[in-house]
Amino acid sequence: MLRVLLFAATNFAIMAVLFVVLQLLGLDQGSSGGVLVMALLFGMGGSMISLFMSKWMAKRAMGVQIIEQPSTPFERWYLETVARQAQAAGIRMPEVGIFDSPDPNAFATGWNRNDALVAVSTGLLQNMSRDEVEAVIGHEVSHVANGDMVTLALLQGVLNTFVIVLARVIGSVVDGMLRGQNSQSSGPGIGYFLASMVAQVLLSFLATMIVMWFSRYREFRADAGGARLAGRQNMANALRALQRQHEHPDLPAGEMAAFGISGKIGSLFSSHPPLEQRIAALERASD
Repeated sequence: MLRVLLFAATNFAIMAVLFVVLQLLGLDQGSSGGVLVMALLFGMGGSMISLFMSKWMAKRAMGVQIIEQPSTPFERWYLETVARQAQAAGIRMPEVGIFDSPDPNAFATGWNRNDALVAVSTGLLQNMSRDEVEAVIGHEVSHVANGDMVTLALLQGVLNTFVIVLARVIGSVVDGMLRGQNSQSSGPGIGYFLASMVAQVLLSFLATMIVMWFSRYREFRADAGGARLAGRQNMANALRALQRQHEHPDLPAGEMAAFGISGKIGSLFSSHPPLEQRIAALERASD
């Protein structure tokens, strides 16, 4: 979940800055063809910048400590496990790190499958057996091997383009309605700027829902990849361990609760399917 949230937050921030720049420079007031080219350039550009920044952002935001030379038996096992799985998955050895968090978590990110980062939390290491940790690592390595970050960025770029274009179409319609047919002024008015800004924010939320749906779909593939790399039973046990952590009364609620989102609305913005669905999918695949 962390890699998707960091990517989405970075992309949203970049798009907000680009919106302000476009308004200040008046670059979105030209012909429809010019707006489409501009939307494609800035929409895909914002997503690609987010992708190229993803590993750097993850390291800084999560305080990831990169393991270059193992200093403990566990770190040696950790590096050897990632190296073995990366070779089996046909990718170059990712950077390997640990970040301090009491919650069991892990993520993989990077702008391409041969320049990635795999990191696990201290909480994950404290609450799972080595076989289960190996399965979680296999899940993350599978994300890298499947090119999920690149595909996510391309999808986000296409959605950004639609958001920019549709927001300006809505802004023009609202501005025309506010001015009326007898208006003699030329150029966009305040109604255009306000309506396009509000429309871009609302449409960005809808785009995020689509991105999160895509992320949930890819989680099942990563689970299957983790099962191939570390064993299906180990993958299922790792998911059950996470399920027990989320259900434990002394632990905080699920990840979405931290954002004050729950129920059906919250599920639309979740980057991961429910754990019971993921476990059931693994069990069906083993039948």
